[in-house]
Formats: sequence, C-alpha cells, structure tokens
Amino acid sequence: MSGRATVVVTRRLPAPVEDRLRALFDVQLNAADTPLDDAALAGAMRDADALLPTVTDRISAAVLGTPGRRVRIVSNFGVGFNNIDVGAARANGVVVTNTPDVLTDDTADLAITLMLMVARRTGEGERLVRAGAWTGWRPTQLLGSRVTGKTLGLIGYGRIGRAVAARARGGFRMKVVWHDPFAAGDDPDTLGGGRRGSIDEVLRESDVVSLHCPATPETRHLMNAQRLAEMRPGAFLVNTARGDVVDEAALVRALRDGTIAGAGLDVYEHEPAVSRELLGMDNVVLLPHLGSATEETRAAMGNRAVDNLVAFFDGAAPRDRVA
Repeated sequence: MSGRATVVVTRRLPAPVEDRLRALFDVQLNAADTPLDDAALAGAMRDADALLPTVTDRISAAVLGTPGRRVRIVSNFGVGFNNIDVGAARANGVVVTNTPDVLTDDTADLAITLMLMVARRTGEGERLVRAGAWTGWRPTQLLGSRVTGKTLGLIGYGRIGRAVAARARGGFRMKVVWHDPFAAGDDPDTLGGGRRGSIDEVLRESDVVSLHCPATPETRHLMNAQRLAEMRPGAFLVNTARGDVVDEAALVRALRDGTIAGAGLDVYEHEPAVSRELLGMDNVVLLPHLGSATEETRAAMGNRAVDNLVAFFDGAAPRDRVA
C-alpha cells in the first residue's frame, strides 16, 4: 500500500484493532468515545480519506454531500448498513463496506439467551435476589414457560436465523418455522417445521418469535399492533435485529394488555433511549445492544473493516463492498 491514508474512527475499537490501524494509516480516534454529531462527521469527511463509523453513526445524504469532502470510502463497523444513505454514497462516488459473517454465532447465542431469560423469568429472579427480597424456595415462585419442545418462529432466515435454528433444534428439540422471501430452499426439519408462506403463518404457529430481518423501509414496524395480535397469548417476542423493525408503542400495549406474554430485546426503536413503559415492565428482558459483544467478535469485526480499507487503498476491490 503506497502512502498513508488518513482514517477517522468514530468510536473506540478493541486495542489490537486500533494498533493495526495506527500501523497502516494516519488515524484519528475519538478519545471521548461519544457519538459524533453531523458537524463533526462533516468535518471528518473534509479532513480524512476514509471514515470508519459504527452502526449507531448516521451517515446521511447531507454528510456524504459535505462540500470539500475528501473521504472516498466508508468502512462500516457492523453487518448492517442502514445507518448509511447508500444511495447518496453511490451518487457521491463513495464506496461503502460492512463486516458480515464474523458476528453470526455470537448474535445467535444472544437470541437464545433472551429467549431463555424471558421464558424462564430469570431477570425477575435476579432482581429479587439482589434486592434481598428472596425468602426461599417455594413451589409457585416465578413460574415460567418451558422452552424445550416448543415451536420457534424466525422472521428472516439468513446466516443468523439459520444459526439460531440450529441451536433451537439441536439444544432444545424445538420445531422451527420460518419466513424469508429472499432465502433459497426450504430447509425443513424432522419435527414438522420449515418454511412458511407468510409472516402471519409463522406468528400464529409459534411459542417464541425471533426477529432476524434487516432494517429497510419495508421492514420498519414489521411487527405492528396487527401482527402482535396474531401471536399466541402465551408467546414471547425476541429482537436482536434492529429496533425499528418493531413498533415499540404497539409492543408496550401488547405487553401491558396480555396480547403476548413477554419480550426479550437487545435493540430499540429510538436507541439508546428506551421507553419508560418498557423499563417498568417485569415481563421484558432489556439488554444494551450486546448481540456481537464478545472480545473475539468485536476484534474480528474491526479487522474486517480494516481489511476493507487496506484493499481499497491498495487499488483492489474491498471484499465486503455494499455500495
């Protein structure tokens, strides 16, 4: 790679990734590790050759159209890239890449974690113990729902959805039903599961519904009041995809009214803000966007983003180009 390009990194990354970036580029790190506003992002667009943002940075058309822009590539840290206006990137001649593949297993693990936590009421139990309010075992205390042998419905059947299905079938003998208009093949299982023709069929059949679809204009509020009402009254909703796939206000009403039994959430419609109503509900497990939060995966994501930068500035095609 000839010369040293300047790269602005919007949030702190695992130390080995930052060390590699320093060895390869002139790097500007965000020491405060707080979100950059549009003015700061526009400044980065003028001052650097590349931007390495995260999925929480909004790279809008206005940012991409910054007068005097120098940035030629936006190497996103995350498999999703709905935080970037890819149409505006193309129009402005800016390459966009993402970091797929490396976070599949950890996100699938977390989806299973949320399913178990909400069904077995483990968050409530831990709060009881920590509050010093537990008075000892009794037969009727915090009775949850069995997961083993139940039906899991998956909305979206890409890498992460398939990984969740494998865990559910192999670990809990669950029947897995799924819907994904873009997935190839049927992939039925021996318990009567497999592809269903519509989201509504999945919702009506499932004891747990787990969301694994991308955030697009078409999937915004995919789980709205009507679809929540199609779920079984004793069913649980799990979301490790993107927050705006769920109409959060409708979810609050469904949880409050007993339309569904509970929810396990790792993402939120107005992230990082979480509605006060959700915070006050015991039948909801709330996590702070931990889907890929292991040392191994975050380092792998960072290195994948760096690999895309290296390829670009070497004059090669980045492996993970999306625009």
